[in-house]
Amino acid sequence: AQVIVIPGFIASSMSNNTTTLGRGGSDYTAAIVAAALKVKELEIWTDVNGMFTANPKIVKQAQPIEKITYEEAMELSHFGAKVLYPPTIQPVLSRNIPIWIKNTFEPEAFGTFISSESNPNGNPIKGISHIDKISLITLEGSGMVGVAGVSKRLFEVLSNHSINVIFITQASSEHSICIGILNADADLAKNSIDKIFELEIAQQKINPCIVEKDLCIVALVGEQMKNHQGISGKMFSTLGKNNVNIRAIAQGASERNISVVINENDVKKALNTLHERFFEEQTKQLNLFVMGVGNVGEKFIEQIHQQKKFLKENLKINLRVIALSNSRKMVFDEEGISLKDWKTALDNGEKASKADFIEKTKALNLRNSIFVDITANTEVSKTYEHYLRKNIAVVTCNKIACSSDYDNYLNLKRLSRKYNAPFLFETNVGAGLPIIDTLKHLIASGDRIHKIQAVLSGSLNFIFNNFSETYTFHDVVKEAGVQGFTEPDPKIDLSGVDVARKILILIRESGYQMEMEDIENISFLPKECMETTTNDDFFKSLIKHSSHFENLLKEAKEKDCRLKFVAKFDNGKASVGLQFIPKESPFYNLEGKDNIVEFFTDRYVDQPLIIKGAGAGAAVTASGIFADVIRIGNV
Repeated sequence: AQVIVIPGFIASSMSNNTTTLGRGGSDYTAAIVAAALKVKELEIWTDVNGMFTANPKIVKQAQPIEKITYEEAMELSHFGAKVLYPPTIQPVLSRNIPIWIKNTFEPEAFGTFISSESNPNGNPIKGISHIDKISLITLEGSGMVGVAGVSKRLFEVLSNHSINVIFITQASSEHSICIGILNADADLAKNSIDKIFELEIAQQKINPCIVEKDLCIVALVGEQMKNHQGISGKMFSTLGKNNVNIRAIAQGASERNISVVINENDVKKALNTLHERFFEEQTKQLNLFVMGVGNVGEKFIEQIHQQKKFLKENLKINLRVIALSNSRKMVFDEEGISLKDWKTALDNGEKASKADFIEKTKALNLRNSIFVDITANTEVSKTYEHYLRKNIAVVTCNKIACSSDYDNYLNLKRLSRKYNAPFLFETNVGAGLPIIDTLKHLIASGDRIHKIQAVLSGSLNFIFNNFSETYTFHDVVKEAGVQGFTEPDPKIDLSGVDVARKILILIRESGYQMEMEDIENISFLPKECMETTTNDDFFKSLIKHSSHFENLLKEAKEKDCRLKFVAKFDNGKASVGLQFIPKESPFYNLEGKDNIVEFFTDRYVDQPLIIKGAGAGAAVTASGIFADVIRIGNV
């Protein structure tokens, strides 16, 4: 068979000088020849496997589109799918000649088949594309309403200056017109528009045009979108949930394209979020930024590593740890840190900085970002506001924020609602026990809390359950620390401060306003123990005052009681302190490190709602944090 080779890229000018046709020249030439010869198919061989559902450089999960209509292909190529030069389609479209886009380096790949046939039963969305470096120009004013010729003058002046309009939307009131153009044309466009409407601007009938730069147009494309309800709603809600602000919207009557203008900084998040929503079987990617990798943090990472496959297959949640930090080092990896060797990665990381951690997290701007605080650090608790304002969820076992000033607690709750960023702290009370979650459900269902009685310190319960004539108070406190039941500073637990924070959080979550200083803390520690400033001095003071603790134990035995550190709330008053618990109390047989909470409510009057179980320990606390992360994944 005879093979004819035609140069498709090199040509001659009107003056017979050698020149090139520019971008897409070869493709366009091939289309013209194919139309002239009325061939059966046009094949375009390139270096990728066809047109993709999104830009694979930005959306790693993007897949080649096997079949697509001419109109869909033109829309996608117009909105940045550079594998196909848009004018290429026109010559073959009129003769209904299909186009194959194939990969020279992978010829066995299916590629993309472009024809007039659409698939009414397939995904109505064929692709998501975008154009960056866009400026939005808004012309508005009362002098535009009902005045004929305003649009003509606007577009005429842009045409006279060879400025291409990519995007148009107009308010039905005719009060404003928005157009999207390239950033490079923005200044010329503004000056030209202001000049042509100079008289109206001087008379204050029309405002000087407003220019917003560094924007991006994102478009959903699909021939069958018109036959499916709610696609635009899904698009807008998906972007909204990830705090992607939409500056303008355009949708043609053909409903083949829904376009939105967003901030250029949000384009990666927007494309990935939309692709996940419309192409990835509802798999949701969660990106974790974890601060604190001690006992609890290490267990948390271990649990993620163990459950990662299960979550993806069964809950459709793709969990990735993007950043880790301890007090010395921090490490970031946008593609996800390998959990097989995370300790080495962290050791080789950069110097830890809370401010830099915040800025790097915000700069990555990943969808479904979650900051996980597994510290007991006051300064870390003060950073939550920065994350919430950027639509980054916060999960924390750190009790300091929710037990701080009531105004700060309310502000964090408000920011969570305003920026659609979950703020979850289930492990603040009861480690892995669903105490706060149960309380929230009671309140949401219209119940009202009147009274709370609880043993809320797993560490103190462990200590008093193991304290005996043969096992000194000093030794049992030491053992509690070794097993990870106490805070790094055990005085936080033994002073009652930790329990006071927990009951305060429960009181606030019940709908009551209270401050930390409103809670009566009846300390069982001698004054000298309370005044120590180091752990060594604290443990020495426990030995020095051993007789004090022995007398407490002796008194409990004489009363046939057990020692329990109890938190109470009743009639607007709250207290925490050591109590002698008689045998008939449900608190008497509380073993090990268990917690117990009794809620007396409108519905639970005579018999309280009781939650009981392990309330301390690295593994159960980590599982509680994990549960909060999964709650966010299921939203």
